[in-house]
Amino acid sequence: MASEKQRAAARRNVKKAQAGAKSKKTLKNLSKKTKIALGKEANKVRKGEAKTRKELNEEAARLEISGRSKMGKDELRAAIAKAR
Repeated sequence: MASEKQRAAARRNVKKAQAGAKSKKTLKNLSKKTKIALGKEANKVRKGEAKTRKELNEEAARLEISGRSKMGKDELRAAIAKAR
């Protein structure tokens, strides 16, 4: 049987885990406008209207664009368009 000290430690650990889980809800903390924009971008990728970051990175590698690993999707799109 667990001692009172062990039960208290277990309660503390559970509370820490719950607090950590709550704080990591990053999408929940974004503004509504940002959530909508992210959803629209995801839909474009799903429908095939826009390329994924991986696809953009592969195309940038073919075009030998330097610094591509540090670029975001929009920067990759612009660099690819410029390199063509």
